[in-house]
Amino acid sequence: MLTHRERGRRGDEHRPAPWVRTRLRSARAAAALTAVLAFVTVLTVTALPRATDRGANSALAAFAQDRGVKATSLHLTARPRPDTPAADLDSARDRLVGQITGDLPLTRDGEHHGTRALTDRAVLNDGYDRPGGIAPQLHLLYLQGLAGHATLTDGAWPGPAAPGEPLPIAVSRRAADTIGLRVGDTVDIGPAARARIVGLYRADDPHDRYWQELPCPERACLKTLDGGGVRWETAGFAAGDSRPALLAWGGGGEDFWRLPVDPHALRADRLAALRSGVGSYLAGSGAVRAAEVTGRPDLTIGTLLPEVLAEATARHRATAPLAAIGPAGVVGVAAVVLCLAAALAADRRTAELRLLRARGGSRAGILLRLLGENAVTVLPAAGAATALALVLLPTPRWTAAVLAAAAGTLLAVLALPVRAAALLSRPPGTGGPPEGARGSGRRRAVGELLVLAVTGAAVAEVRRRGAAPSASGPDPLLVTAPLLVALSGGLLLARIQPAVVGRLAALARRGRGPIAFLGLARSARDSGGRHRPAVLPVLALLLAVTTAGFGATLLDTVDGARLRAARTAVGGDAAVLVPQDAPLPEAFVTAADALPGVRASTGVRIERQTYLLGAGRLAVQVTLVVVEPRAYAEIARTVGAGAFDPAVLADPAVLADPAVLADAAPSDTAPSDAARPDVPVPALISPGLAGQLTPGPQRLRTPGGELLATVVGTTPATPALPEAVREFVVVPVGAAAARLPELARPDNWFAVGDIDGDRLRPLFAARGLADASGLAGLLREEAREVSEEPGGIPDGYLVRTARETAAALAADPLQHSTVRLFRSAAVAGVAFALLAVLLTVLRASPDRAAVLARLRTMGLRPREGLALIVVETVPQTLAAVAGGAVVAAGAVALLGPAFDLSLLVGAPVGDRPAPSLLPVLLPTVGVALLVCAAVVLEAAVSGRRQIATELRAGDRR
Repeated sequence: MLTHRERGRRGDEHRPAPWVRTRLRSARAAAALTAVLAFVTVLTVTALPRATDRGANSALAAFAQDRGVKATSLHLTARPRPDTPAADLDSARDRLVGQITGDLPLTRDGEHHGTRALTDRAVLNDGYDRPGGIAPQLHLLYLQGLAGHATLTDGAWPGPAAPGEPLPIAVSRRAADTIGLRVGDTVDIGPAARARIVGLYRADDPHDRYWQELPCPERACLKTLDGGGVRWETAGFAAGDSRPALLAWGGGGEDFWRLPVDPHALRADRLAALRSGVGSYLAGSGAVRAAEVTGRPDLTIGTLLPEVLAEATARHRATAPLAAIGPAGVVGVAAVVLCLAAALAADRRTAELRLLRARGGSRAGILLRLLGENAVTVLPAAGAATALALVLLPTPRWTAAVLAAAAGTLLAVLALPVRAAALLSRPPGTGGPPEGARGSGRRRAVGELLVLAVTGAAVAEVRRRGAAPSASGPDPLLVTAPLLVALSGGLLLARIQPAVVGRLAALARRGRGPIAFLGLARSARDSGGRHRPAVLPVLALLLAVTTAGFGATLLDTVDGARLRAARTAVGGDAAVLVPQDAPLPEAFVTAADALPGVRASTGVRIERQTYLLGAGRLAVQVTLVVVEPRAYAEIARTVGAGAFDPAVLADPAVLADPAVLADAAPSDTAPSDAARPDVPVPALISPGLAGQLTPGPQRLRTPGGELLATVVGTTPATPALPEAVREFVVVPVGAAAARLPELARPDNWFAVGDIDGDRLRPLFAARGLADASGLAGLLREEAREVSEEPGGIPDGYLVRTARETAAALAADPLQHSTVRLFRSAAVAGVAFALLAVLLTVLRASPDRAAVLARLRTMGLRPREGLALIVVETVPQTLAAVAGGAVVAAGAVALLGPAFDLSLLVGAPVGDRPAPSLLPVLLPTVGVALLVCAAVVLEAAVSGRRQIATELRAGDRR
């Protein structure tokens, strides 16, 4: 007999092993693949919201940074207190920062505070430079922290002012050299106030935000006065202990604090809260608290932040739908892949599940074990993916990412049990129809019709109202509409494809070889041998291709609209614009016309102070554009702004002589017209003038005299005036210059062609800028000093090309972020779709190997076997990809009018996305090639080995 201990040991030996551990040990490869798929999917869906937030926040920071410190700061002023020390300003600053930081993020970069004199004074000393005889102007301030941003080059920093002595000040070295100031000079500004220069300094960084908004702190500025003339202006700085003397010098003053908001701390998802916080400091509780903490009841606060934040909010809302469509497509494809993987795994384990059910296992018990098995595999991978995404893509907001990760994890855990529950609801027998087959078919048809109805309603609503972004984020309907269109297309394609492929198989049966027929026949059936739509693989490919094609069409439309907008803004492919009182030299025009790539070019004279006399009851101010007709007509045609036939601007005297018309260019008509100044010149007018004209020739009065014109037509626009604010008149230069010679001197140059700005700009700097001396030279150098134009070109002179303008429009960080998100989403969607195809191919691989093994015994050659695999798998792929291309084009046609692309273009445009072949064809062909290559590679690598195994062991299934 067995002892009690032996019976216990025998019982331990026969105790059933844990289900999950046993299952994972017996199918390690499947468990590893499930974990990898869950990791990749959860990582993707978690990273997308983080990447979207990071892109929006960085674009907002760059946008605010570009607006400058003036637009992104709180400007506080109060009446000065002469009896308080300068330290009172510092303590007030500290209290203000402590109060405001709780509502708005502040930065020390660009912060300053101090006291400014109320009145600026003219420096009356003899010997200082006086352009035009006007004395220099001195602005006087106390600025805290001056010594930390400047280096003393001569003398000493100012100290306190002694009673009855001049006020000690410091000025910049550059200003002293320009005006003629010296250390020790007593600045004579009148009998009541004097100042003595005790030191000269040099700004450590003239472009530091600390200096911005101050009156010429690091050099002398040449200011043009309203009444005519120019003068030098600069700033002088006094010590904090001299504030009473400073206020007396300026007849009063004000204390000021500039507190910049930190652009890098702004968040796109908190724009509404930021606007509310700023508003409270303009007129609300924030302003009251700021006055209380500083003890300054008269404290006033001003800022341009509401306008900046309002513009940023509008930009964010306008681009939010475009930025969300790509990630939404990726999420849809990823969800399809998870469902497909679960369906394939459940189909592969159908026999195992039915055996457990036949041996007494309850349906709930089996599903719970599958749930536990999936949870043990998926949860660690999903947790690691979520943590990795949170670490790799840091951003303050994490709620959306965690919710996306939880949704992806839940789908990955539940997909297999749900699919198994559907399989266990069928009666025993492989391939048997599910319980209530007819009812199930009807339910499926009703569901598909419901999807089609919802899609139609969504498309109709989007087309009716257009984009309607909400305050909380992107418009959900606008985001989901392309996906609904893709889903409907996938359902239709899944219904149509088996019938079409089956018909092709019937046609192929009449051919000689069996490869085409066998491949197409197998392609028309699922793994169970039934004619039924394979929805998930088709839907994955179609979603990916639709998203990629839709996004590619949007981006292609943006690129084309941006180039057209740049051409319109420039007036051609290149343009040079100069002030009207400084016409372009003829040497430059000749050299520019000869530049490589110039297809058509002309100098243009624009007279803005022109009046059309006799129009209605009063003279109408118009803009006169004097052009060479042939070249200007080509420019207008290329730009798409007011194209016209150059023959309509031909000189009437030339038209009367056919021989002259045949041999002479339009510019050669001046000699024939010089003798007849009473002959009107032909003119094109803007449509708004057409109803105001009196009969007969029109009189145009320019600063140089009068010109008679005969209206020969109207044109809605003209390249030289891309944003005309008044009516315009276009006349030919030859006839106009014969009557008014000054009209022959162009002040603009326009051209079309492949023109390099790096060649045009040095040419203009060398030949387009005439040497200037005296006051003109000073003005030119001052214009160079403040100009943002590269190449040393003065302010007021512009050298632009359409290529550079388009690049500048595309340099907006918000555009970059949106485009980058689109492209990343397209790549991720294609990758998931490729994974779906591979999963389908791998699942069908054993059955296909068995068929090929049987055919090999009947004489099928290896090359024919590979051809059979390709014929079986490629039609489904090509049908899905082609369907995706059609659906993408249809989605663009249906939803394109709802999208406003102005924010992505960088300029107001009326373009709307329209179906285009190339943007849809490129991703379609790319996806098709990738999928076909993957199928062929899988067949070449694993097919031969599996066939050999089948031939050795026979069909063991």
